[in-house]
This record gives sequence, C-alpha cells and structure tokens, in this order.
Amino acid sequence: MTEIREFRIDIPQADLDELAGRLARVRWADELPDAGNDYGVSLEYLRGLVQRWRDGYDWRAWEAKLNEYPQFTTVIDGQNVHFMHIRSPEPDATPLLLTHGWPTTIVEYLDVIGPLTDPRAHGGDPADAFHLVIPSIPGFGFSGHTTERGWNRYRIARAWAELMRRLGYERYGAHGNDGGSLISPEVGRHDPEHVIGVHVTQVFSFPSGDPAELENLSDEDRKKVEFLAWWLENGGAYDRLQSTAPQTLAHALADSPVGQLGWNAQLLGPTLDPDYVLTNTMIYWLTNTAASAARLYYEDFHAKDKPAEPTTVPLGLANFAWDFQSIRPFADRDHRNIVSWNVYDSGSHFAAHDAPGLLIDDIRGFFRLVR
Repeated sequence: MTEIREFRIDIPQADLDELAGRLARVRWADELPDAGNDYGVSLEYLRGLVQRWRDGYDWRAWEAKLNEYPQFTTVIDGQNVHFMHIRSPEPDATPLLLTHGWPTTIVEYLDVIGPLTDPRAHGGDPADAFHLVIPSIPGFGFSGHTTERGWNRYRIARAWAELMRRLGYERYGAHGNDGGSLISPEVGRHDPEHVIGVHVTQVFSFPSGDPAELENLSDEDRKKVEFLAWWLENGGAYDRLQSTAPQTLAHALADSPVGQLGWNAQLLGPTLDPDYVLTNTMIYWLTNTAASAARLYYEDFHAKDKPAEPTTVPLGLANFAWDFQSIRPFADRDHRNIVSWNVYDSGSHFAAHDAPGLLIDDIRGFFRLVR
C-alpha cells in the first residue's frame, strides 16, 4: 500500500472536556520545602504550567495553526506515518526532511517553516528555498502507536527514504534535532545515492573506551567529556528508564496528563514558552503515544546489526550553547565527511524554537556547500 491520504487534525471536543476534568482533579506530589530542582521538575514550575493549561491555553488555536500546513498520512513498512509537506513557491527548491525528537513533535519546526520554504518573502535569497517534509516519528503524535518491535533509528531511516521516494524527490537533504540527529545520519547512510547532505544539531559520538583517545583531546574537549559524564550520571534518568522499562513508565503517563507534562518538562524546561511546552505535551496526551514514543529508546538500545562503518554523506553541525556539546575528534571517527561545524554561544536544545534565525542561516549555509 503506497497511497498518500490527506490529513487534518480535528480533536473531538469530548477529548478536550475529558482532559479539562482531569486537570481540575489534580493530586499533587509532595515536595521538600527547599527542594528546588534538585529532585527533578519542581512543584512550583509544574503548578504554573497546569494553571496556564487550565485557564489560558487554547488548543483550538494551535490546532488551527498546525492545520494551516498541508498534512498527509501513508503506510510504510506496516506503520502509519503522518507528515507535513510544505512545497516552496520556488520551483527549484531543495527538498529537505526535518525530523524532531523526544519530547517534542512536529511543533518543533513551526517557527522555521516560513523562512525555509519562502526566503524571498522573509528577506532572503530565493536560491536558498526548500520544499519541507516534516514527519511524525513512528510511535509519536499523529503517526500513532507502533504495533510491533523494531522501530529503531535504522528502520525509521529506511521509512524516511521510502517516504521521500513516494513524494518523487530524487535528491534531498535531511536535518534533525535530538532523536532526529540520530535518525538523519542513518537516512544518509541508507540512501546515499539520493541524500545530498545531512545537517544536525548534535553529533552523538562518544568515547570508545580507548585511553589514548582521551589523552589526545584538547582541554576544551576534555571539559566536554567531563560534562557528558556528569549529565549521564545526573540528568539521564529519562534515557535509562525509556531504554529499559518504557512500559512501566507509560502506565502512569497514559493515565495522568500532569504526569505526562512533568515527564516531558524535564527536558523542555522553564526557559521555553509555556504554550510551546503545553502544545508538544498535548499531542502526546491526545494521541496517547507516551508508551510508543518511549519505546524508541528501548528499540535503539536493543538494536542488533548496528552499522560499524562511518557515514560518508556530507554532514554539517550547528551546535547551540545550552545543549549536548558535540566533540569533534569522536565525530570525525564516526562521520568521514564533516564539511561544516559551527558552535554558537546562544540557543538551546530546541534551537528551531528559541534560536530560529541562527538555525535557518546554518541550514542554508550548509546546503549551499552540498547542493
């Protein structure tokens, strides 16, 4: 089955009413008086988000905003795949696949759609225009639940290559953030005849265990390794749990919208616009995809027959300040064709939202090199 069907988001009012009822009956967790963020997402922050959710947040406005863009579904490898497909008014635009991560959704890229597809209308060069394909990862949001094992980054990459083939794109680029930064290089590995380049916001390359590898690092890169070790020890609970026991967690998240919000907010955090945090969380809640989204971590952790050779498709990095700090010597080991490596002193893990101008410029610059 290769049919592509039009799709429009239309959440039943009964689902919104049911959510409102749950939010009106929250049972809050207790917290130590001086806890702050030491134990995880604070009660004060979560209470503020829930108050906004109950009293000021407008899902219908966000639903309408999402529905401004053409959306479709198709079945690939037995899995429903939802995607936005926004064609540029420039006929020679470069096709570009944008992949989100966890705990975001297609909402991650709303702020970059206009400038990327229509630079002429945003003060840019029309030669930098892109046709955008923005899919929901299988198991996430409007793609719905996965129904069988094995939907890891490698299988998703194969599905993305098939999606671009179905859309008729012979040459295309890929960009990703978070989980998308894991999936997008695999798209290039799987489909090098058609992928002109891969742009990411993190290169997740880690020490191999060889002591000599660490001895040759610069002082700056040593600090990055130290921070990585600290993060894995103190900030990686979501990764460990979703990689090992996602279903245990999912029982709670599927039953409690505030639980879902708290779990997602540990990475989204108070520096982001509250409505951005709530809209991403709403999509997980309304589609009941907490379990299937978390399974991506499990499937990646348990993946077999992982490719051992470095990628060779041109790769570009835009690394933002408040994010995973990619380490060039390890990246060069895993990716043999890095053609662009830019580090910024602002922006965060969600740069498409809080530093869209920088990200757009970096994407444009990278694809000028590889087109």
